[in-house]
Amino acid sequence: MKFFATPPVHGSLANQVVHPADLCFKLPENVSLEEGAMCEPLSVGVHACRRAEVGPETDVLVMGVGPIGLVTMLAARAFGVPRIVIVDVDENHLSVAKQLGAYRIVQVTTNLEDVGSEVEQIQKAMGSNIDVTFDCASFNKTMSTTLAATRCGGKVCLVGMGHGVMTVPLTPVAAREVDVVGVFRYKNTWPLCLEFLTSGKIDVKPLITHRFGFSQKEVGDAFETSARGINAIKVMFNL
Repeated sequence: MKFFATPPVHGSLANQVVHPADLCFKLPENVSLEEGAMCEPLSVGVHACRRAEVGPETDVLVMGVGPIGLVTMLAARAFGVPRIVIVDVDENHLSVAKQLGAYRIVQVTTNLEDVGSEVEQIQKAMGSNIDVTFDCASFNKTMSTTLAATRCGGKVCLVGMGHGVMTVPLTPVAAREVDVVGVFRYKNTWPLCLEFLTSGKIDVKPLITHRFGFSQKEVGDAFETSARGINAIKVMFNL
């Protein structure tokens, strides 16, 4: 299997890309090209929700609300999750999450010594047991926090690709029988993503914060905007 923009395969920075027809999905009439492009990141959230088996009786915590954390939250809502607590260090990201329907938001620090007090804060914000946690950042601190905050017998779903090697307290995880589930991209998600977009269960338009043309200068500006990340969620090229 090959993915665009995964070395040694080039990305798709071109006006047109040749792709096998049986691997393409036609956009419904009420789904725009921009929304169609958002199926790719949305698929990560949908696949994560499937892996974690969330539903109407699941209370969810999302650690880290960059673009992947936000689409994971939107996917969880589409799967019927009633309460989603969002945790991040960035006030702007938390504000966006609240606007998109987060039940509660919690701002934390990057200090590893704050894990204990922040776990209490997160659990208090939920007001009940946290059944499933999506770690969309995957750093030492976020992993330690998610493993401690999730209820006994709950699930921690590793969505983000942060540090390759992490040191986290696994003995308490085993004692509390917390399941750790891995996620790598997605599979068989595009039809469901399009169904969510067509029905209005998911609205990805608020995630598109910046738009650029396809000239050489604008392409450079777009990547700089995305890299800085200030008030930028998803940056879109319009051909």
